[in-house]
Amino acid sequence: MSDRPLRVAVIGSGPAGMYAAEALLKQCEGPVSVDVFDRLPAPYGLVRYGVAPDHYKIKSVINVFERTLSNPQVRYFGHVEFGRDLTHADCRRLYDAVIYAVGAASDRNLGIAGEDLPGSISATEFVNWYNGHPDAAMVRMTLDARGAVVVGVGNVAVDVARILAKTADELARTDIADHALEVLARSQVADIYVLGRRGPVQAKFTPQELKELGELPNADILVKPEELVLDAASEAALAENRTAQRNLELLRTFAAKPPEGKPRRLHLRFLVSPVELRGPGQVEEVVIERNRLDERERAVGTGEYETLAAQMVLRSVGYKGLPLPGVPFDTRAHVVPNVAGRVLRDGEVTPGEYVTGWIKRGPSGLIGTNKVDSVETVRSLLEDSPNLARAPQGEPEAVEALLQEREVRYVTMADWLVLDRHELALGEVQNRPRVKLVRIEEMLERIALGRAAL
Repeated sequence: MSDRPLRVAVIGSGPAGMYAAEALLKQCEGPVSVDVFDRLPAPYGLVRYGVAPDHYKIKSVINVFERTLSNPQVRYFGHVEFGRDLTHADCRRLYDAVIYAVGAASDRNLGIAGEDLPGSISATEFVNWYNGHPDAAMVRMTLDARGAVVVGVGNVAVDVARILAKTADELARTDIADHALEVLARSQVADIYVLGRRGPVQAKFTPQELKELGELPNADILVKPEELVLDAASEAALAENRTAQRNLELLRTFAAKPPEGKPRRLHLRFLVSPVELRGPGQVEEVVIERNRLDERERAVGTGEYETLAAQMVLRSVGYKGLPLPGVPFDTRAHVVPNVAGRVLRDGEVTPGEYVTGWIKRGPSGLIGTNKVDSVETVRSLLEDSPNLARAPQGEPEAVEALLQEREVRYVTMADWLVLDRHELALGEVQNRPRVKLVRIEEMLERIALGRAAL
């Protein structure tokens, strides 16, 4: 392909997609041209819409991503939906290779009676709502509940519990969505229960996330000492896990500390599972069962039950990927089948198609984990590149012409920077990091105004 650059499409502008674009720029020995697509006008995916608003420092990785998107070898096409505005066949015609980096957008169900009652929602939906994701911009959320149950003990569950426990004044200093701030300011939640089906050693949250809970000025942290007692399997696992050791140390400190009578109470529970949600018309009670761990550290019900008064349940028990039109999909693992990032179709490598991030490996790891993942995928792509078939319409102008022909209002990097500056300016007035626009039409209108002003 010495007569023109290697042309690569990256589907998704979240961490995995951005790290893939960065790796292409760094690893490719010859010229490369990268087009990054996202179905939303704003880039950066999980960093913008998944990271908790009070964890703004974590979002500083956006500065790295912005440099990548500003590179003249990279173009951004926002508000372009794969499968509708740009199809699988289009990508194979327009690009020498395509990398799917769409994440794991759906959540797993609890599979218990009453799960469909009003008041029972996924943590994903709640996170999208308070982070201003356009998919959740019209969601009507009320916090009249006095008790809220968060099912799961990962970092997302801890984020959700922390947001519920904080005061409106604390949240007003973040980039939380305005509509969420208004509702949270009226919150009636007094008791927040975080439920882990296994013990403290098996919990997935990090010590830093856990430590923050103990520093909440508005909520007492309550931990039952008896739920921190370890069996032999957990003791053995603890000895080899420094993260779990630190977590257990913090939990034991919480358990020993008497409550101070703060307005809210955050209960961290272990070895319990919800087995039924009850209520006439909406969730009113959550029935939980006491568990024990077997020799393989799996949770086994004991037949001992307890009932929690709660009118809101947020499930945070894992994410799963969704199939992409025209792309192979493993319906069991909820990922695109692959070997080292090379997409498999019927067990055979599909030349020119690659995958990275959660849709490649499943929903595990932190934001930075995607970098290693994307480097591996790009290495596979570049190893294959000498033998890849040339895209029949590999000119950079071809994709622009196609989107214009289909009347797609796509967003460029210059357009995004107009929107970015507007949000930052709104935030500066309110002494906040930024104020997000949350409706797609509003975002496109602001971009149009910015274009007209040039």
